[in-house]
Amino acid sequence: MIKTFLAAALAASLSLAGAFSVAAQDAPKVGVVVKIGGIPWFNAMEAGIKERGQQLGLDAFMVGPTSADPALQVRAIEDLIAQGVKVIGVVPNDAKVLEPVLTKAKEKGIIVITHESPSQKGADWDFELASSQGFGEAHGKLLAEKMGGKGEYAVFVGSLTVPLHNAWADAAIAYIKKNYPEMTLVGERYGVAEDVDKSRSTALDLISAHPNLKGFLAFGSQGPIGAGRAIEERRKVGEIFVLGPFSPGQGQKLVKSDAISGGFMWNPKQAGEVFVTMADKLLKGEEIKDGDEIEGLGVVHPDFQNRNIIVDQLVPINKDTVADLAAMGL
Repeated sequence: MIKTFLAAALAASLSLAGAFSVAAQDAPKVGVVVKIGGIPWFNAMEAGIKERGQQLGLDAFMVGPTSADPALQVRAIEDLIAQGVKVIGVVPNDAKVLEPVLTKAKEKGIIVITHESPSQKGADWDFELASSQGFGEAHGKLLAEKMGGKGEYAVFVGSLTVPLHNAWADAAIAYIKKNYPEMTLVGERYGVAEDVDKSRSTALDLISAHPNLKGFLAFGSQGPIGAGRAIEERRKVGEIFVLGPFSPGQGQKLVKSDAISGGFMWNPKQAGEVFVTMADKLLKGEEIKDGDEIEGLGVVHPDFQNRNIIVDQLVPINKDTVADLAAMGL
């Protein structure tokens, strides 16, 4: 009797496992290609993608190239097209380079969603958790406060072809120029902020070349880390101020030592969740309308002409918040 029961139970469990396996195979695939794999910011995004995928019954996963090379993103998107995924998400390194392959994906009936690339050609929608102007101005204002409204400063971006980073830089520079005429920008801007080593070496070079340098605005998650390390190496903590968005877990020691003075961010895990939430909505054929409430974005007012959904959900990173943010896995 017991053997019969155990046999029946085993058969039932195997049948259930098989059903789950078939369900997983049948679930629509959502592949998200990010700028680069293996760094805390995108690790957090990946967690959001996977968790939300499980909640919604989608096979959602992230692809992280080994370097922030647009060509590697193109290759990854080509692979996803070949796999027959239903939705492709992208955090572009170069908006223009990706236009042809994203257009190809759309022509094959694949839904395309981007992030950190407003008005991306070839995308069905782009979503942002921070407006370009609000994010840039918040950093510009904080840098000016730290620098006492005077002195030289430098600006880093992820690359010169990442539209969003450069839009943040534009907003910050314009805000400083208008409100703090005694602050002077050194050079133009440096496309190093997705590489911690290049950010560090560029910061070291700028410190040597400009004795009156008092600040770095670094837009790109590795920029503040690299510049902060350079400040420590040159024993300039308290003399040169580093601000920008970064992973709290990666940067909290530098914040606590004042090598990084602070910054603002949005939650990359939340961004990962939004990729999948929007994918689910669009796969169901639901239209996004003005005034809709979308989980992770809140009430939205889309720009239908440019296919952008932009909200402001800034999170300050400073000594008071960095430990709690790091504990969240960010």
